[in-house]
Amino acid sequence: MYHKPVLYDEVIEYMINDKYRIYLDCTLGGGGHARGILENSNNNSKLIGIDQDINAINYVSESLKSYSDRLMIFKNNFENMKTVVYMAAYDKVDAILMDIGVSSEQLDNKERGFSYKYDAKLDMRMDTNQELSAYEVVNEYSEKEIADILYKFGEEPKSKKIAYNIVKKRQEKKIETTLELSEIVIRAIGKSMKKHPAKRTFQALRIYVNRELEVLEKAIDEAVDILNPGGRLLIITFHSLEDKMVKRKFRELEDPCTCSKDIPICICNKKPLGKVITRKVVMAKENELQANNRSHSAKLRVFERI
Repeated sequence: MYHKPVLYDEVIEYMINDKYRIYLDCTLGGGGHARGILENSNNNSKLIGIDQDINAINYVSESLKSYSDRLMIFKNNFENMKTVVYMAAYDKVDAILMDIGVSSEQLDNKERGFSYKYDAKLDMRMDTNQELSAYEVVNEYSEKEIADILYKFGEEPKSKKIAYNIVKKRQEKKIETTLELSEIVIRAIGKSMKKHPAKRTFQALRIYVNRELEVLEKAIDEAVDILNPGGRLLIITFHSLEDKMVKRKFRELEDPCTCSKDIPICICNKKPLGKVITRKVVMAKENELQANNRSHSAKLRVFERI
């Protein structure tokens, strides 16, 4: 069962405009945001939906079949949104939504191996046709490579100790499941912390396996290129690495000048591509925080094309 998506009301508020005709949902997930866009936009509008998870596509296709005349769904990675929009027979769109990271359905589906809460085969692939999974990283990468991944993508301060323990354990037998990995992390760094000890490790592996930061950076550039003037890009993130990237990219798009501050006039001739609408990051209100624990880490930023 899919959950109501985070920041639903805020997405509708910032995204829907009677003048907008073409919407793009880059991460369909359970289709909650897509449904909201279709229900709240005018009947002449169209929604292009993208997801790389065939389970999500099948579910949304069925649950939103009453909107089949206004909804086009493509199995792809949203870093290829330009190609997808072209395949949908458009050059530009009016509003784009990216809800970054793992969906509630993926987390709750034990077989997908995303969560440290359930015992499942190590996987973490959003696109199950992809070759590289968390299993290969944990069992085949060097100790240094694993430590670097945990530190870079999980901001894990004890990355070296965890990597050492992973390599030591896999010399006895392959690390097959999520709970095996979780127990290795707990033994390496202990339990004395508010959040689950394995949270950063699992986050890091998931981001690395799915190239999430690399995809996000490319996707922001593609999104701005295909937005009509006055169109908006909405991005929801769930951890600091993503949010920092979005904040930096939006700032660069708003003020791309690379000239030294000592020079009185701009000579690089780089022009602003738009403006940041959300000067302060948008977060869930109290009623949503109480209803949905996953909304606590959700952050929304909005950029408008000029």
